[in-house]
Amino acid sequence: MKAMKKTKSLVAIAVGMCLAGVVLAQGTAGNVSGVAKAGTVVVISNDSGFTRTVTADSSGRFAVNQLPVGEYKVEAKGLGTRTITVTIGSTTGVSFENTLDTVTVVGTKVMIDTSSTDVRTVITAKELARLPLTQSAQAIALLTPGANAGSGAYFGGLTSFGGAGVSENAYYVNGYFSGEPLSNLGQFELPYGAIAQQETYTGGYGAKYGRSAGGVISQVGKSGTNNFVYGGQFVFSPNGLRAKSPDTYYPKISLPSGYNYASASLPGTLYRRGGQDTRESVKVSAYAGGPIIQDKLFAFVSLEKSDVDTKTAPAVGTDYTTLGTTKDPKAYVKLNWNVTNDHLLEYTYLGEKYDYSGTRNAYAFATGVEGAPVAGVPTPEVRNTTYNILKYTGYLTDDLTLSATYGRSTFTDKQINPSIVPGLPALASTTLQNPAYNGGNPINNNQGGYQARDGRDYSNGLRADLEWKLNAAHTLAVGIDNITFKAENEGTAQVADRWIYGRLGSPGNISTTLGVGNPYNAANPNGYYVYKYLFSTATSMSLEQKAYYLEDRWNLSKNFLLTLGLRNDEFTNKNNIGQAYMNAKNQWAPRIGAAWDVNGDGSMKAFGNAGRYFLAMPNSVAVRGASASTFTRDYYTYTGIAANGAPTGLTPVPGIGGKPAPGPVSSNGEYGTPVDVEAFAPKDLKNMYQDEFILGFEKSLAKGWTAGVKVTHRALKSSIDDFCDGDALATAAGLTITGNDANTGKYIAQDKAGKGYYVGHCYMFNPGGSATYSFEAIGGGSRLLKKISSKELGFKEGVERKYSSIDLFLERAFDNVWSARVDYTYSKLKGNNEGQVKSEFGQADISKTQDWDAAALMEYANGYLFNDRRHQLKFRGSYQFAKEWMISGNARVLSGSPVSCLGYFNPGNIDEGSAAADPVGYGSSYHTCLGKVAKPGDVRTPWTYQIDMGLQYRPSMLQGKLAITANVFNLLNQQKVRQYDVTSESDPYTVRNAFMMPISYQAPRSAQISVSYDY
Repeated sequence: MKAMKKTKSLVAIAVGMCLAGVVLAQGTAGNVSGVAKAGTVVVISNDSGFTRTVTADSSGRFAVNQLPVGEYKVEAKGLGTRTITVTIGSTTGVSFENTLDTVTVVGTKVMIDTSSTDVRTVITAKELARLPLTQSAQAIALLTPGANAGSGAYFGGLTSFGGAGVSENAYYVNGYFSGEPLSNLGQFELPYGAIAQQETYTGGYGAKYGRSAGGVISQVGKSGTNNFVYGGQFVFSPNGLRAKSPDTYYPKISLPSGYNYASASLPGTLYRRGGQDTRESVKVSAYAGGPIIQDKLFAFVSLEKSDVDTKTAPAVGTDYTTLGTTKDPKAYVKLNWNVTNDHLLEYTYLGEKYDYSGTRNAYAFATGVEGAPVAGVPTPEVRNTTYNILKYTGYLTDDLTLSATYGRSTFTDKQINPSIVPGLPALASTTLQNPAYNGGNPINNNQGGYQARDGRDYSNGLRADLEWKLNAAHTLAVGIDNITFKAENEGTAQVADRWIYGRLGSPGNISTTLGVGNPYNAANPNGYYVYKYLFSTATSMSLEQKAYYLEDRWNLSKNFLLTLGLRNDEFTNKNNIGQAYMNAKNQWAPRIGAAWDVNGDGSMKAFGNAGRYFLAMPNSVAVRGASASTFTRDYYTYTGIAANGAPTGLTPVPGIGGKPAPGPVSSNGEYGTPVDVEAFAPKDLKNMYQDEFILGFEKSLAKGWTAGVKVTHRALKSSIDDFCDGDALATAAGLTITGNDANTGKYIAQDKAGKGYYVGHCYMFNPGGSATYSFEAIGGGSRLLKKISSKELGFKEGVERKYSSIDLFLERAFDNVWSARVDYTYSKLKGNNEGQVKSEFGQADISKTQDWDAAALMEYANGYLFNDRRHQLKFRGSYQFAKEWMISGNARVLSGSPVSCLGYFNPGNIDEGSAAADPVGYGSSYHTCLGKVAKPGDVRTPWTYQIDMGLQYRPSMLQGKLAITANVFNLLNQQKVRQYDVTSESDPYTVRNAFMMPISYQAPRSAQISVSYDY
């Protein structure tokens, strides 16, 4: 390899980068640093009239921090000019000829940002235009090492970062929080053509930022400049070029002795014709940007309209197909005002109206023939979202910069089905109807639904950051980071009766714990039953998140940077009447990072960081938690089924041993009664937090290649969930339960002196920790306070979630001909706590999953967690093989995820008809399966392989402004199972026919054709 002499001082570039300012992990800016002859005036400008002028110091170094992202011209007076790109949170190095002694470099090397101690991936608009990606922020995020798609069946395909749950990420647009405001499940996404850069952050960020135990997706939108631009794009994904989804059959498993399927005729039979599903989408977008006042005021506007038409074939027991249409228009408006050269104002408006509606056609399941339209429609969904964001940046002096961002958002979510027929019941599990009353064919109806939603959410946030370059060694940053969320009428209301059919496979009790006895009798010799389901949760709530921080970036030497930071978070959750049920103060989060420019020339970096990250409980915790809710079941036998599918001839299932029927029962005591906030959340409760440690190494190689390795360890130190075993809590508090209070839905208990107290069903607690529980005295008087540990509640283990990984990468930067990147991640995720959600069956009750509700539910729970992927191999690249043609690819190979199994509590020596098999009344929810321990991770889903390819044509006759692109996703049409139904039994010894049925596959092969024009 031929040696090349360079007069650029790589040493100087690296030194300049080390002196750059604070890395902006979730901001909208980046930094520039470099070297020139001492005393040289350096002018940094962009095409919107913005200019910063600095003078190289006595060592020839200069730096400018908090520059809006984009293209810049850097001119060193008398030495020359460079063109650079400033990316989010990064420091771009630049140097000039004839500044220091010549150094010899082999080949052409990529400069490494030696000023950063964090871990992130930044994808620019130019890269997005080259890669074959579905147009979403999540698809971009999946390019990041170690990121993997979470549940395939639930949560809308959200991403898990570093072993965290999908609700633990943070989302930003132009520096303002853009996550879904109720549960933080998802985000507002910019119109695809408005994305200037997307930063996906996977760890190691400084004290400026927090509120994430997973990753951060930060999008920065485009801005107007002095150059007038406009363009648009048409994207079409035709159903005709989409492969068919697989058909799904009821599993046929060899069952252990004593276990029977709920329906002996279903195993091996068709459950759903996935091949009859269809999907077609069209997306049209347009944008325009330019100056309103040259060099002063600029605008950029982007509009996008996305329409998706689907047809979903029904599962057995449903006699209609669903034809749905989704309309999702978005608007992005950005105004930039250079008030002066030292004072900048930015305004962002974001708007979206998501609208889903549909119709139904008759469907004969036996033949798979679709018929004419029928009455009833799927529940429409209308969600409106708006954001107004204002940002100020002031370069008060050459060494002092102030930035402040203020934002407000509104979010409405209305789901009210106009086809809900008054008096008509909603039905479920109709395949378990007694065939003596339906002639062997399930009786259904066209009821449009049974629940309604009409929620409204608001956010109001302010953050301010002051950065001061104290001297050559120290750059200090101090600031606040506050945001408040309010929700009104969130949750659901039940507006129609709901009946769910079932069958007990052999004589016994339906639930000994809840007092529901045996449905078998002379008139019902086969154990058929039905229960009336009531679920209503609508309420209001608020969440305040406040923080302040201090950080020092300390250059110990020319080649070694140390960042020392401390952040203090405060979270306050309030219920519908404004009572604070969680007020966590003084949550100190230390952060330390280091970066070493090993060779002093920017060709090799060693870095590391350690930090603590706190996570608040989102507003949704108040739903079914701090506010009143109803969730009951009322069991009956029946002697007939009406033409509308409702049971007739109802007789309440008796209590245990022939006692009177218990009436409506609730595992968690949710009878619609007010919540005692003082009891619900102990005052000394701790929020969820995680410690993270990262060590990494990057090396610049010849001809544009870079390689690196990173080791990460994350340990969940505290989690927060609800505990719903009031009997165990009373015992630990020295109380004896003597009865129930029908008015409050609580237990009545007495201490040894005979003093009476109320004991609730559910309390928030720290698994593995201790908390002081408060019990209301019956008849008034002082409350009883008892500090009780998790062990005293029966839990043998504390909370555990440990993630360890090693990431390797090799990358070649794009040189206008080709680029490539390969990432390999080996990781292990073990413990007993996935996070705030439960992906096995899509439980989105944030921090109130059924895990930890009682000690028995956590027996044998420790193992490999749902988001564990032992191996991940990712590749992306593009090749300009001719002047007008480019080919690109994106490939992913992932090992399978753990499969759990949930059943009655029977490790092999317990009678499932006894109370011992269902000690807390949760039915098939324990970590034993068909008479054996089911350790999570003993079984896994298959490996998945996916290759996406793109071909782009840019005709020279139009100067490359027109692009015609064809992308093919899942080129090989791999359709491996991504997730199974893991709940094994419907009743004791009665196996659900859906147990181990695939509920999610890889998306079938599809094609996307787009035409874009950019002037």
